[in-house]
This record gives sequence, structure tokens and C-alpha cells, in this order.
Amino acid sequence: MPPSDASGATAHPFDRTEMLRRLGEESFDVLVIGGGITGAGVALDAATRGLRVALVERGDFASGTSSKSSKLVHGGLRYLQQGEVNLVYQALHERRRLRTNAPHLVKVLPFMIPVLTKDGLISRKIARALGSAMWMYDLTGGWRIGKFHKRLGKKAAFAHLPTMPEQRLASAYLYYDAAADDARLTLTVLRTAAAAGAVVVNWCEVDGLAKNQAGAVTGALVEVDGRHLPVAARVVVNAAGVWADDVRSLDEAQHPDSLRPAKGVHITIPWEKVRNDIAVVIPVPKDRRSLFVVPWGPLPDGTFRSTYVGTTDTDYQGDLDQPLCTKDDVDYVLTALNASITTGVTPADITGTWAGLRPLVKAASSGRTADLSRHHRVVASASGLITVTGGKLTTYRAMAEDTVDAALRRLGRRARCRTRRLALLGAEGYLEADGKSDVEVHLANRYGTLAAEVLALIAATPALAEPLVPGLPYLRAEAVYAVRAEMARTLDDVLSRRTQARLIDRAATLAAAPGVADLIAPELGWDSSEIERQLGDYARQCAAEDDASAAQPV
Repeated sequence: MPPSDASGATAHPFDRTEMLRRLGEESFDVLVIGGGITGAGVALDAATRGLRVALVERGDFASGTSSKSSKLVHGGLRYLQQGEVNLVYQALHERRRLRTNAPHLVKVLPFMIPVLTKDGLISRKIARALGSAMWMYDLTGGWRIGKFHKRLGKKAAFAHLPTMPEQRLASAYLYYDAAADDARLTLTVLRTAAAAGAVVVNWCEVDGLAKNQAGAVTGALVEVDGRHLPVAARVVVNAAGVWADDVRSLDEAQHPDSLRPAKGVHITIPWEKVRNDIAVVIPVPKDRRSLFVVPWGPLPDGTFRSTYVGTTDTDYQGDLDQPLCTKDDVDYVLTALNASITTGVTPADITGTWAGLRPLVKAASSGRTADLSRHHRVVASASGLITVTGGKLTTYRAMAEDTVDAALRRLGRRARCRTRRLALLGAEGYLEADGKSDVEVHLANRYGTLAAEVLALIAATPALAEPLVPGLPYLRAEAVYAVRAEMARTLDDVLSRRTQARLIDRAATLAAAPGVADLIAPELGWDSSEIERQLGDYARQCAAEDDASAAQPV
């Protein structure tokens, strides 16, 4: 663990001022554009192979798709049903690696698929086919989590979801996958990359690509904190997700239009409306899709704080920077949910929403986005810009390995990948929290062994042990730590990504926002006008989400 000073603060390699100095003064083997999970994985893989690496992100780390997923680390049972056996095999292999390399962040999560037969949505014939799919999932790699699927009787199934229509329930299948805080996983990968020597900077936008007389890409021009900096790099990797075509347009004569964004939305509701103690897969009536119903925020008494439901999978042609959950999206999700439970969830019950865009590679012929492959693709342009697109959260490490392999070929170098068994920051020495206080358990499951650094802040200033947002588990110390050690720069960085407070309860975070802003203002050097600007920005973002889900889109 790094040394601490008397105030409880810790010396970190993840210091933005030092990162900016290095970004402006050093030259790099690899410059990564994009600070989502894919870019983070590339930075870590390249740095641990001995390359000089820089990563720039125009917004906050994970502020795009990588904080707006289903929070699952899984093989994707439906991909198996679509015949994507190789993808599922790879994803389940990567799931095992993530459980080993980041046990503090990636947790085993049981899933139940109810079989509803009487006037129900799944016939007995389909149920038998589902059982065969379960065995295929296990044999493809599901067993790597240490458990095989099993059939549950009606009574056992109902106990896991006691709001189901019991008279229509016949049985259920139980299988196992995993879950993770996607934004925190991304941040931890980035911090691990920084510990390996990578330069990583958020709120740093690429304005253009630099090329030599032969037309080869030799770096980029970035704008950060009102300054323009040239960044020299022998290889540039485009890992910008749904914005990858925009980066390619800086290199090519025209916009390539190679991606087809697919929107996925989730809603958060009070756990009491569902009362599921494990994740449940429910079908969407009159559609070929299903939704996940996931309990969120375990409490000491065995109940949960919330449940979230999603995801949708629809074509998206709007603003890439601000996808929103619309009234149509809410109606779609609630129709499916209310067809599987009896408590009558309404829009008034929703406490949070989020919408993310999947950067799917276009197919030769247009079809449903749900049917497009989640395989990734790594391509190099004539000028040498390497672009990685497609893929999914679970397979980010394999995507990064393929991308760095391509970068090394361009560099004319060889180096063995080291991330397959590389523990992420906070994993070394982490043990499942037995016999610890509720606060210690909460912090251990977010920071691993680095929880000691947050506890040191509390020891120095006991008032930091108070809740950051009333009713939610996050502590004031976590906001201070987010600014000092995790490069948080805005109020939303803290409330949406360093914590998930806004996703859980938007109204509560909006009410608590002035206190949070006052807490972090001295850390970031904000004066009263900047505090008001931050509060205004945050309030407008929350209002946009409220307005979108309450009315039909224009």
C-alpha cells in the first residue's frame, strides 16, 4: 500500500497534474483515444508489456457506455441461442479471469428463469429446450464459476420471487453468472494501468491527428483545461466506442459510418415492489427478447435497497452524447415486468434510469440490433490508425489483447500479454468480508484492499463517515477520495460514476447535491460561482432524464 501522510491522504500515481505534465513532455509508443472499458484494457495491456502508453478521454472515465451497461459479467445465454458459441465460450473464459483478477469487484450472481405454463409466457416445450440450452451453457464454460445449473420446483422458485403469479408458475431453472459495478471496474483497470506506468487523463479531447510526410499517424492534438497540446505517439489506438467513427473521420476523407448504435435502457425501482433475492430473467410479451430483474444494494438483514430492470435493444439515431430513457422505453420495460409479477409497478415507482449505446458493427444486411454480433473487430487504416469496435464488457481484456497485438506488429516488436493472470488494484490480499462491520464490507466490495485508504480519511476526519446521500450506502469520505485519488473533476463524476448514487435514486442525489458540492469544492479549488455552475449542470442533467421518461420524444 502506498505511504500516507498525517492527514490520511495517500500518495498515488493517479495524479492528474502529474499526468498532464507527462502528457505534454513525453512521447509514447501507444496513444489510446477513449477511456471506457475497452480503452482502459488496451492501456493496461500495453503498459504491462513494457510500452510507453498514454490514454486520453474527452469526458470522464467510463462516462459513455461503460457506466451504462447491465452491470453483468456474463457469457450471454441468448447469444448461445443465436448460435454464437465461440463468443459465449470466450466470454465465460473471461468471466473466470475477472473473478480471479478482481474478486473485490466481480461477484457471483445466481439467475433464475421461471417457467410459467398456465396461460403463461413459456410453454413446457420451450422449457425443455431451455433445459438443453442450460446444459450447453454449462458445457461451453458456465461450469468455470464453480456451479452447474439446476431445475427448481415451484415452491423454491416462488421463494426467490414471491411477487410472481403463483398459479401460473410450474418450475424454474437456476444458473450462475457474475455482476460488477461497470464504472468502478473501468476506473480500477485505469488505475492499475497508471500503476504500471501509463499516463491517463480525463476531460481531454482529441482535436486532430498528426501525420508525417508519408501520411502515417504520429500522434494527436488534444485540448485539455483550455490548453492545446501535441501528443507524439508511434501508434494511435481508437477505442472510442460509439464515437469511433468520429475519430476515424479525423483520419479518413469521409465519415466511415461503420457502426450501428443500439440503445439499452434500465430502470431502478424500490426492491419492495419485486422482492427478488436473486436475478431473474423474464420474457418480453410478443417479442423475442428477455429482461434481467436484478436485486441491487444488499442490506444486512438479507433484503435489498433497489431492483433494476433492463435492458432493451433498439436502433438509435439520436445524439450520441445524451441517450435518454424515454416514455416508450419505460412502457416497454414495465409491460414486461408487470406480465411477470403481480404488484403493479408504475412510472411513479421509478427512482432512477440510465441509457447506454452499444457500438455494434454494422451487418451486411439490416436487421434487429438484438441479432447483431457482439464479436469485436480490430482494423488498421492505411495511415496506421488502429480501431477496435464491437465487443462487450465481459470480453474487454481479450479485445485489448488483440488490439495490442496489432499495435506491436506495427511497432515491429514482440511482447507477451501479461493481463490474463494480472490482479487489478485492490485485489492482492483481498478476502471476502467475514466478521467485518457494515462499513468495512461496503468499502471492501468497492475498493478491495484499498479500502484502508478510505478508512484512513475517516480516521483523520470522523465526520467523513457520514452518508454522502441520505438513504444510500456511500460515505462522504468516498467523495473526497474520488477527487484525491480517482481523478473525479465534476459533481456528476462523483454522483454517477465514482458512486452509483444517481442511478439508484436521482431525486435523493439532487437533494444532496449542494452538500456534496460544498464537500469537494475545496479539493478542486471551486469558488462560489463554480459551485453554482456545477449544481446547475447536474440539475439540468437530472431534469432531462425526468422529462424524457415522462413524455413522448419529439
